[in-house]
Amino acid sequence: MTRTVAVALGERAYDVVVGAGARHELAARLSATVPGARRAAVVTQEGIGVAVDPGLPHEVLTVPDGEGAKSLAAVEGLCRAFARSGLSRSDVVVAVGGGVVTDLAGFAAATFHRGTAYVNVATSLLAQVDAAIGGKTGVNLPEGKNLLGAFWQPRAVLCDSEVLATLPRREWACGWGEVAKYALVGVATALGPPGADGPVEEQVLRSAAIKAAVVEEDEREGGRRAVLNYGHTLAHALEASAFGDDRDGGLRHGEAVAVGLVFAALLARRLGRVDDAAVEHHRRVVASFGLTARLPAGADPETLLAFMARDKKAHGDLTFVLDGPGGLEVVRGVARHDVVATLADMDVAPDADRTRAGGPA
Repeated sequence: MTRTVAVALGERAYDVVVGAGARHELAARLSATVPGARRAAVVTQEGIGVAVDPGLPHEVLTVPDGEGAKSLAAVEGLCRAFARSGLSRSDVVVAVGGGVVTDLAGFAAATFHRGTAYVNVATSLLAQVDAAIGGKTGVNLPEGKNLLGAFWQPRAVLCDSEVLATLPRREWACGWGEVAKYALVGVATALGPPGADGPVEEQVLRSAAIKAAVVEEDEREGGRRAVLNYGHTLAHALEASAFGDDRDGGLRHGEAVAVGLVFAALLARRLGRVDDAAVEHHRRVVASFGLTARLPAGADPETLLAFMARDKKAHGDLTFVLDGPGGLEVVRGVARHDVVATLADMDVAPDADRTRAGGPA
């Protein structure tokens, strides 16, 4: 049985469908939400291994594995394939995969014919709790993560709990990093660690509800939605600094978010916004999800500072979402020396360190 979370955005409203077998609702959802579609383009990766039936003539297009797939070259490749297949503006793109696929396919859909409908079939925990919901699409540049993108809402998001069973350990960790963020953003429905809120689909459902509520209030990240970037300024810098790295791709997104959450608490303490108890609370929450908050060995502060200064929230300065007496808020103009000193305060992981997080408890 599946359940839905509505994302109430007026004419751009859609449902997030959660539960075992959700992917099998694809054809019915396309018929209801993209009634004029005559063709579909299914975008996925070789390793995903999730077959879907859009109920329409379709072509399956594969993109490379890993964060490197989020490039302008990949967008061009997809859009040229869309054109060759005869995809029209009234047709639909179906993204089947994790956050890389939903970000990339969503951006390609947003730009093809100046906007073509798309639906996400989210196959990773990260995508189901965060990346596939909310309409933020984009690709990377060598200068930083997600620097090119568009707000383009999907017509539906299908989160099938059955497909999570085969996820490798590090993909679970990647998802738990975002769930740990939800546990710290200060909302009444914040989540507990793996297993604390029942089966994993319960945590997916609650995470989707948290994100939907924030997106409904601030679709284009002009205000409250910035809290969903908590921990992400350092996280994106850590990921961007590893682009092109041969070391197993560096940190995965959720792993980097876990590090960024504790960094944000330490920085807030240095700025007098929170006390030691708040820092320890962040450490406990991150640890409860089986994640490490240690800075990767060899991380260069100057390189990280350069990437953090290019963050989308920044206005020519260093900008962070930080905790404080009134909760989370965007703090601009943070001094470089405070950021460097906070990085020096963090524990450093040995080269072989990896997160411990596994599948559902």
